[in-house]
Amino acid sequence: MFAAVDLGSNSFRLHVGHYDGKTIRIIKSAREPIRLGAGLDKNGMLTPQAMRVATESLARFATVLAAYQLDAVRVVATNTLRIAGNSADFLPLAEKAIGYPVEIISGEEEGRLIYLGVACALDNPGERRLVLDIGGGSTEVIVGKGLDILAVESFSTGTVRQSDGFFIDGRIDDAHFDAAIISARGYFEDAVPLYKNHVWDMAYGSSGTLRSISEAIARNGLGDGTLTLPSLNALRQRLIGFGHVDAIQLAGMKPDRAPVLVGGLAILIAVMQEMDISKMLPIEAGLRLGVMWDMQLRATRHDRREQSVRAFLQRFQVDETRANRTADIASTLYARLKPGNDAYTRPVYWSGLLHEVGMLVSHSGFHKHGAYMIENADLSGFTNREQRLMSQLILGQKGNLKKLDRMLLDPDFVRAVLALRLAIVFMHARIEGSLQQVGLRIRNRIELEFPRAWLDAHPTLAFWLQKERDYWKDVGTELQVRHAA
Repeated sequence: MFAAVDLGSNSFRLHVGHYDGKTIRIIKSAREPIRLGAGLDKNGMLTPQAMRVATESLARFATVLAAYQLDAVRVVATNTLRIAGNSADFLPLAEKAIGYPVEIISGEEEGRLIYLGVACALDNPGERRLVLDIGGGSTEVIVGKGLDILAVESFSTGTVRQSDGFFIDGRIDDAHFDAAIISARGYFEDAVPLYKNHVWDMAYGSSGTLRSISEAIARNGLGDGTLTLPSLNALRQRLIGFGHVDAIQLAGMKPDRAPVLVGGLAILIAVMQEMDISKMLPIEAGLRLGVMWDMQLRATRHDRREQSVRAFLQRFQVDETRANRTADIASTLYARLKPGNDAYTRPVYWSGLLHEVGMLVSHSGFHKHGAYMIENADLSGFTNREQRLMSQLILGQKGNLKKLDRMLLDPDFVRAVLALRLAIVFMHARIEGSLQQVGLRIRNRIELEFPRAWLDAHPTLAFWLQKERDYWKDVGTELQVRHAA
């Protein structure tokens, strides 16, 4: 059983579901319209009030989650926490309230997960489709075929910006609607050629805002009752007739939807005009379902992160033989060090694969360039936290250890960086074959043991290990090397 929590700019949402062997069945949903995006002050900082409301909401979600026996839980945060200047201050409060790590995902990763949720719900491998998700702080547009994404982009406009920026004090009229639509078209116009290179069979709208617009059109007999431009313009005219968001009364629309409906409608009209979309179908699938499918795929070893790492290796022309050898040695040594849990097991392996990506920039400082690249790249499937961890491991693969600073206070991180550094030493010394003869453990010091014959067979090994002794000594740790007969 899985749970996905989405900390959106308009609402916090929760899904609990289970995989029945064919699909994921949702057994519990919750939504709290806290409008986090409106809680940013003029300096782009979350206000104390916004943080308080958010943590109270998460505490209530924690109570919901506690009622289920869950195999995995993921909490993802989107645009507002991507851009808030004090996100780092809010995250510990949020994690304490809900009891799970909070992952701030990139716009592109958000788009990937949205598309995954839609594609798995449709289960039509031959269909080429465009998926649109209008959120509170950003809008994602994705084109794909089956489960494969062909183009994905996150645009930095959402219902909060368009509603608050153009419908001042809630007033609705023709001039404000025109301005909101033209402004939104400006975000999408440069990307139109990219999307028009891909032909799609059907366009789908996955967000709550889109479903609300669709329901308002259908329940109030507007246009032809579907998501077409004539129907959208009919809804626009109905909203203008109300004159103010507080006066909106539409069958089937929840009152808390009114403030975002006008901004969402402006964005939807803009996208359909710019991309020549004649009709769109609303679908009850998106980010949260995508997060749950991602957890299911990871559990069955169909991990998107593995594909991302392999694609990154090829893009930056890494020697995959060396990469695979280093990753295998690092994983073996890390397991031998008996970490407290398996949190670093995959990151150690992936860092071993990626340790030379910076070579394309510099042969001397490649560890620094590689660390920067990994932390800042769009690696599908990875969270920002995972990328920062791998970045630190790659930075720490060679040279002094003082640069890792407080990371060395984590015993399992020390094990991870030691395993990676020794793996690279063994790889450089061209040690082949089994590592069964290698003994490695950490107590008050690092104890490394290997056959004496290795020193004769691999002349550079003694040189590299002496450098390792010096580096570990500089951070207060003794590295003792013994040679078995």
